[in-house]
Amino acid sequence: MSVPEKMELASLSVADSKHEEIKRAIKDVFPEVFSEGYIDFEQLKRSLGEWIDPVKERFGLNWAGKADCMKVIQQPSLATLLPKREDSVGFDQSDNIFIEGDNLEVLKLLQKSYYGKIKMIYIDPPYNTGNEFIYPDKYSETLQTYLSYTNQIDGEGRAFSTNADTSGRYHSRWLNMMYPRLYLARNLLQEDGIVFVSIDNHEVSNLRSLCDEIFGEDNFLGNIARSTGQTTGQDSGGLGSSFDFVLVYTKSDNVSLEGIPLSQKDMSRFDGEDERGKFAIDQMRKTGSADRREDRPKMFYPVYAPDGTEVLPMAPAGYEGRWRFGKDTYQKFKDDNFILWKKTVRSGEEVWWPYVKYYLEGRTKRPSPLWTDLDGNKKAARDLRDLFDGSKVFDFPKPTALIKRMIQIIPNPSEDDIILDFFAGSCATAQAVFEMNEEDGGNRKFIMVQLPEPTLEDSEAFKAGFKNIAEIGRERIRRAAKSFGEADSGDSPALLATGIDLGFKAFSLAESNFSVWDGDQNADVDSQIEMHIHHIQESAKPEEILYEILLKGGFPLTTKVSLIEVANKNVFSVADGAMLICLEKDIDQNLIDGLAEINPLQVICLDEGFKGNDQLKANAVQTFKARAQAEESEIVFRTV
Repeated sequence: MSVPEKMELASLSVADSKHEEIKRAIKDVFPEVFSEGYIDFEQLKRSLGEWIDPVKERFGLNWAGKADCMKVIQQPSLATLLPKREDSVGFDQSDNIFIEGDNLEVLKLLQKSYYGKIKMIYIDPPYNTGNEFIYPDKYSETLQTYLSYTNQIDGEGRAFSTNADTSGRYHSRWLNMMYPRLYLARNLLQEDGIVFVSIDNHEVSNLRSLCDEIFGEDNFLGNIARSTGQTTGQDSGGLGSSFDFVLVYTKSDNVSLEGIPLSQKDMSRFDGEDERGKFAIDQMRKTGSADRREDRPKMFYPVYAPDGTEVLPMAPAGYEGRWRFGKDTYQKFKDDNFILWKKTVRSGEEVWWPYVKYYLEGRTKRPSPLWTDLDGNKKAARDLRDLFDGSKVFDFPKPTALIKRMIQIIPNPSEDDIILDFFAGSCATAQAVFEMNEEDGGNRKFIMVQLPEPTLEDSEAFKAGFKNIAEIGRERIRRAAKSFGEADSGDSPALLATGIDLGFKAFSLAESNFSVWDGDQNADVDSQIEMHIHHIQESAKPEEILYEILLKGGFPLTTKVSLIEVANKNVFSVADGAMLICLEKDIDQNLIDGLAEINPLQVICLDEGFKGNDQLKANAVQTFKARAQAEESEIVFRTV
């Protein structure tokens, strides 16, 4: 008897995924290393001419708990993300996402749906100064820890502590927190994706080593030193600090950053103008390093001034220099009117001298690693207070100008890039995305992830009605959106008339809507059998089940869904009918025939909807198979 497939309700297995990637990459080159479907790594070493060295020591970053980090990474999540329409703006229209929850669990849940789809990640994690909130290091029970912390399960909640440097594992705890999150985040990046990580001098050296290991040393693009606009730490007897840092990595090599817009000072150099537009000039003789004839002999040749005199690239010091390019390029530039001759004084004598034009239109400049021209922290704090009617609801927000600069230099940018921030805080990143889209007409989307870290009862945030940081983040997005003007009040309340998406879909981390055995060998057998029969939580709502199925089926959270009627039953049509999800608890043959008639690619039904009727299940399998054969297509039928 044919039976439908059972849908996998856990998040992507990182270990299995990596194993398959390695197999695909090396199977044609090293077929000898495969044994019964597995990779024999010792044989792979032998094939590469490397024999096992008995010495265990090797160069690298090690700390207490590092080995356990990989266990945490490889443990799939059984949680879900519940849609929160009441916290959203334009839930059905917006493609922006805000997720309240522990970012480790959330990153696991996003693996199937967003693997290789994120263009830019920016995070501003805890700097490990000893004062800020630190994530728990009871990593083996991450979801349960989070649910207890947020009072979603029995208990009085759990207070997450600060990571004081008096604790024996000061740096180790921070590294144990960062490693799994960065590792999982890398999976989400596109091949030309980029990650920016803010940090100060407390952990910058450890973070650099950590990122070298996760992203690869060859994918390090630089360390940005950002002026904060204020000096701290001078009372410690040291130099103090006026900068923090942003480490920049890409997922793969051969990726180049985009340029940044020219400043007013830069543009003041473009004081010439012709039929092509405004231009600036540089002398044609090479200056600086490698400027001698012997450096590039073929770039030493005569050119002829408007009066016919011969001009050679002689340096002011009297030695033979060279031009910036060879004869053929010079002739092309001359023919295209890119060479400008001007009278200048050289060695006390007025002579003709050649210059090269370059035009203002479309010109940018390479980003420097020293960013001192942007708004500092005081301006960022003041802007946030202004947005919240004078209340200081959040400490140390990052300037939106900083994040916008990062967006500007994204490699190979696209107008619909997705930007992820999983230490979202007050959601400065979301506001920066809004502002960039408004400035250049882009359609970038964001995913914000923030833990509901409680606000202190004596804080301005708490007095203003914000119980946790996640609430502040959502409210900042709402207020930032309103600063652009009133949204269209028609069918798209999240959209401005210009088409800019100023809304967001809100979700929160929670236990799965399905009762799934977590592998506990000591669990009561009777309760496990009961859970298998009635495996949907009584409190689960159809839309909550829908989004869990979408998430664990590999569909983005922004996938378009509509509710249709089939055989007098409600059915969710996903991606214009590509997948049909039926959550009815009373399935009959008429419904099955109606679903097959639509000819989707996938059909998912509740297992309990068949009420234990295995014959009806088998009939459903055959019905979908027959329909697919008639249409020369394929219909995948699963139950949950």
